[in-house]
Amino acid sequence: MWSGRIRLDRTVVQGFYDRMRVVAAAAYGAIERDRADDPGRAFAETACGRLVGSLDAAGLRALGMWAHHWCMRFYDDDTRVGLRLVREIAGRRGLGWTVDEVRWLLDQSYLAGPAAPHRFTLPLAAAVELPPGALPERGDEAMEWPRLLAG
Repeated sequence: MWSGRIRLDRTVVQGFYDRMRVVAAAAYGAIERDRADDPGRAFAETACGRLVGSLDAAGLRALGMWAHHWCMRFYDDDTRVGLRLVREIAGRRGLGWTVDEVRWLLDQSYLAGPAAPHRFTLPLAAAVELPPGALPERGDEAMEWPRLLAG
C-alpha cells in the first residue's frame, strides 16, 4: 500500500491503526480534561501525564502515534495539549521505535504540510533511536525526507 511517499504493507498500517485505537479513547479524554485544567501544571500531574505513566513502551509508541496523527490532522484547532503530549513522548528514550513506525510518522508529517510547524517533532526524535542507515538519506529515489541527524 502506498501511504504518501513511503511504501508500507497494508497489514502493517492496519496494525498501527489497531494499536492506536486501543489508546484513542483514553488519550482523547485525557486531552479534553487537560484543556479544561490549569495549563501550568507539571506534566506528571495532568491527565495526559497520568496516562503516559500507566503505559509500557509499546503503549507509549501507540499513544505517540495517535497524538501525532491527531495533531497533524487538526493542527488548526487548539492542539496545545496534544503537542505537549507529543513533545513529552518525543523526549523519552528507549521506546523501541520500529523503522515502519518512523516511516509512517514521517509520512503523516509530510502529508500535514508546512501549516503544521511541529510535524517532525516525534518522527525525528524516534528516528534518532533507529540504527544508522535504517532510513534512507535524502536523495534516495524511494523516499525523500530531510537528513536525519542524531542529537
